[in-house]
Amino acid sequence: MPLPARPLARAPGGEARLSRQPRSQRSRLRLARRRPRLPLAATMPNSVLWAVDLFGRVYTLSTAGQYWELCKDAQLEFKRVSATTQCCWGIACDNQVYVYVCASDVPIRRREEAYENQRWNPVGGFCEKLLLSDRWLWSDVSGLQHRPLDGVALPSPHWEWESDWYVDENFGGEPTEKGGWTYAIDFPATYTRDKKWNSCVRRRKWIRYRRYKSRDIWAKIPSKDDPKELPDPFNDLSVGGWEIMEEPVGRLSVWAVSLQGRVWYREDVSHSNPEGSSWSLLDTPGEVVQISCGPHDLLWATLWEGQALVREGINRSNPKGSSWSIVEPPGSENGIMHVSVGVSVVWAVTKDRKVWGIGCEDRAVYFRQGVTPSELSGKTWKAIVVARECDRSHSGSSSSLLSAGCFFGDEVRGSGESAPSDTDASSEIERPGPGQPLPAEPLDDSRNPTGSLASGPGAGRTTEDTVEDACPAKSGREARLDTHPGQASTLAELPWTNIDLKEPKKVPSHSAASFPETNSLSSLGILPLGLEEPYGADDHPLWAWVSAGGCAVEACAVPRWFTVQAGLSPSVQTLSLSITPAQTAAWRKQIFQQLTERTKRELENFRHYEQAVEQSVWVKTGALQWWCDWKPHKWLDVRVALEQFTGHDGARDSILFIYYVVHEEKKYIHMFLNEVTALVPVLNETKHSFALYTPERTRQRWPVRLAAATEQDMNDWLALLSLSCCESRKVQGRPSPQAIWSVTCKGDIFVSEPSLDLEAHEHPLPCDQMFWRQMGGHLRVVEANSRGVVWGLGYDHTAWVYTGGYGGGCFQGLASSTSNIYTQSDVKCVHIYENQRWNPVTGYTSRGLPTDRYMWSDASGLQECTKAGTKPPSLQWAWVSDWFVDFSVPGGTDQEGWQYASDFPASYHGSKTMKDFVRRRCWARKCKLVTSGPWLEVAPIALRDVSIIPESPSAEGSGHSIALWAISDKGDVLCRLGVSELNPAGSSWLHVGTDQPFMSISIGACYQVWAVARDGSAFYRGSVYPSQPAGDCWYHIPPPPRQRLKQVSVGQTSVYALDDNGNLWYRQGITPSYPQGSSWEHVSNNVCRVSVGPLDQVWVIASKVQGSHSLSRGTVCHRTGVQPHEPKGQGWDYGIGGGWDHISVRANATRGPRSSSQEQEPSAPPEAYGPICC
Repeated sequence: MPLPARPLARAPGGEARLSRQPRSQRSRLRLARRRPRLPLAATMPNSVLWAVDLFGRVYTLSTAGQYWELCKDAQLEFKRVSATTQCCWGIACDNQVYVYVCASDVPIRRREEAYENQRWNPVGGFCEKLLLSDRWLWSDVSGLQHRPLDGVALPSPHWEWESDWYVDENFGGEPTEKGGWTYAIDFPATYTRDKKWNSCVRRRKWIRYRRYKSRDIWAKIPSKDDPKELPDPFNDLSVGGWEIMEEPVGRLSVWAVSLQGRVWYREDVSHSNPEGSSWSLLDTPGEVVQISCGPHDLLWATLWEGQALVREGINRSNPKGSSWSIVEPPGSENGIMHVSVGVSVVWAVTKDRKVWGIGCEDRAVYFRQGVTPSELSGKTWKAIVVARECDRSHSGSSSSLLSAGCFFGDEVRGSGESAPSDTDASSEIERPGPGQPLPAEPLDDSRNPTGSLASGPGAGRTTEDTVEDACPAKSGREARLDTHPGQASTLAELPWTNIDLKEPKKVPSHSAASFPETNSLSSLGILPLGLEEPYGADDHPLWAWVSAGGCAVEACAVPRWFTVQAGLSPSVQTLSLSITPAQTAAWRKQIFQQLTERTKRELENFRHYEQAVEQSVWVKTGALQWWCDWKPHKWLDVRVALEQFTGHDGARDSILFIYYVVHEEKKYIHMFLNEVTALVPVLNETKHSFALYTPERTRQRWPVRLAAATEQDMNDWLALLSLSCCESRKVQGRPSPQAIWSVTCKGDIFVSEPSLDLEAHEHPLPCDQMFWRQMGGHLRVVEANSRGVVWGLGYDHTAWVYTGGYGGGCFQGLASSTSNIYTQSDVKCVHIYENQRWNPVTGYTSRGLPTDRYMWSDASGLQECTKAGTKPPSLQWAWVSDWFVDFSVPGGTDQEGWQYASDFPASYHGSKTMKDFVRRRCWARKCKLVTSGPWLEVAPIALRDVSIIPESPSAEGSGHSIALWAISDKGDVLCRLGVSELNPAGSSWLHVGTDQPFMSISIGACYQVWAVARDGSAFYRGSVYPSQPAGDCWYHIPPPPRQRLKQVSVGQTSVYALDDNGNLWYRQGITPSYPQGSSWEHVSNNVCRVSVGPLDQVWVIASKVQGSHSLSRGTVCHRTGVQPHEPKGQGWDYGIGGGWDHISVRANATRGPRSSSQEQEPSAPPEAYGPICC
């Protein structure tokens, strides 16, 4: 008998078994702001710059905004702040430390566990009486710590309990017996869920969740009750370390300096524990004044004597480091007042008021532009000239738009004493603009010897992230500066670079066009739109501190903080600011109508003339390389010619000729472009190559492969050939809502318009005849809906929504839409493995046996991959980090990242045993790609998986919102609210509680929500309706025997799942009264992705197909013979491939034509079409 599915004993959030949870008790966190429909300005990630003014008020400036916004919790006055992406730490004027955690739709939850232990007694069976040598009756997982349920308290007032204690009835992905007990021979031992004759002890796990509730407010960090353990009052603080070896994710390093010059470290600060646990004191060789921590392992501090301290030995296993090294100041006479570190650069201010980094003397916030890995000192200073949110009611003259410019070169252009008046036009540029901001603290402030440098990783990251001459910018987080023990002398000898700031001078009156040009960004500032009158002198924001640790600025997406339209007179600027987008659109429409009427009028006079040329021929030639069809296969230099014919009826057809020479004999092959089914860029490290598929070559698994000399040549040919193919098939514009979407292993996005007979029961269209055209952008996953809502996920887990355009990337001009195209970036990791074998003399060594794999290889060990020889996936990618050890590989690692096994290849584990003679370690390196496409980012939560409800053909689409479920990168289950055709991005996230992280989710056409947990088991969400989008309870469903599921897909009635070994499973026994089904039935193997559509059609990506070339990775396959009486189908129809990674047919609700025999058959009973009725 199959094991029945059972609901969880009690789901987090107070969800009792089989009970519908009240709406008020749900984990429902909504965004405070509603996202508008496809905001056009949000073309870059929204990060925040933090600053403190002279009155201690904290402000934030978003990269997508133009106003300083006052912090929501403005009751406290602060002296210092240090920010990251998710939170900000600060020191208030009462010398207490506070943390500000930004609100999010995903709550911060932490699970508390306690174990109940019992021993078997011959008289009464299992009881609470234990032996004296046994563990506690209530303990932790090790049994060494006493942990009664009533003794587990909240760590601070900033937490609240989410639910009561309940028993965990899930053990390794399998359900336990009633009560959740697991059995063993003795304590401690290996536990099983089955009771045996020799099971003398048992235990069960109790779970309770607590939630962090102090979001969007300043939460005071609790101190110890013992005054002896209370840290001294702090005067400086720095937050960093969020990218130390990439593991564990979400951990932060918080460092502080007390008034007595001692250094403190905050223990256990992470995303799940934002306030940490306790302060640890670190010994220093002297009294410390100020400290700065970078995002990686750089930590510098300044001493009272003017020297700098460098912390060495900081790594993943020891975030506090091991020792200090002293670095002498740049000059022997003047010591260091302030330091700020980034990833691989250190900036400092010395006591002689020379700036060895960022800083100036007029209390404005400045940004160093042009910082690159080859020019760490940058090129020029840019003033951030935006007003505060509260100053929007003030007004300023339009003539002051050009008056706030600050350019740091041989002289400083900009500030004056008073605001200009509307009547004084001759002195506009001499005087400061309204709301002109001022920089960090003054260098001559005797009350604050630490100077004015931005704290922590802020300045370092911002300057490093901004590359002036390249787009995208090379992230400053990624280049490392290793500081290991024993390098004190080397650190002291590092050269310093002086960057002097000249005294500000008044700028003579001249036109804006005479301002010096910078290499990339304009040196002029911009003010908020709509200002009409100048501010008073007292209204200027005077800044005391700035922190940019949570702010990322890239050269290809510069915030609107500095730029202005140069060369325009104030009156012209005022006019341009008054023109609304609606007026511009109306003018464009009017001009287009006038041109259309003129064209018709001129053509009417010549319609009686005969056509001089019945058809025209257009030819494009070029030199490419061709991968020849015969052995030995190699690249040949060829000449290609594209001939396009236009008949008298306007129809176009094209032929591609490839001319080559074999044995001094000239030959050629040709292809009709109306027969080409796909043009696919090929993943190649050394060649700019692409492949052309036809139905015949798709069946042969041997496309025509061509390579260009440069990336531009390849993009030109791809755009031209793709446009010709679309014209031949009369396919243009955006895809239809019923389109089938797919993604290649290279990240390229393709769509295909389904024909009516694609899903026909009799004589369906072979899927090798489907025409695929490429869309702009780069994604890992695409999911669609028949109402036109399309979402995608990048390799860096960023969510994107389809904007309705087409083209982008290499497809420009006629091959691309003129609107709804945005910049898109993606980041992925390249992995290689270091392999070693045990030697009885020297231990583990890089010398293996002659039959062993390469000592540096890929995951399979068949290809040699060294650090120096490994390149990015293709020439479109660029490295943005150095190599680092990846500790997140399956199976676990030791502290150095090694995995052990008995031999190559075998099952790897994270701890060494006596039988382990080989080991390996995974190294990773990040690379980045920047392109464009019809995609807009959905911030701010990173997603691992997403699923949109497939609309059934009979469903009424406009009556309710579209259901969309997702899995965050941390495993949280989310439900998107407010998704519709007009607002495909939705409005807010609704968090759905789970007992463990999930990895895959799918929603069916009748609101059946299935998910796969990280332990490989499946879950079904009960009672999901349009009026109750989150459901009420999870039902645990065991996976197939000895298998771990990794993906699930739900259609109208069918449920398919995929396990780690590539086996495809179908869920049997699903009925309306028992929607969880009864058992799993094996369908096929050799599958790496499955997609089930609204007609219960099944499409997969096959790992290998017979006849495929060795370079192929995935092939699109269609399950044939799927009918209501036979939902598993009968066979496979092979389509395009290889090189495909993902496919989504969930938008295709187009039914095939019914045959006459089917029309004469009596209608089947409801059960025949599936157990669930929509």
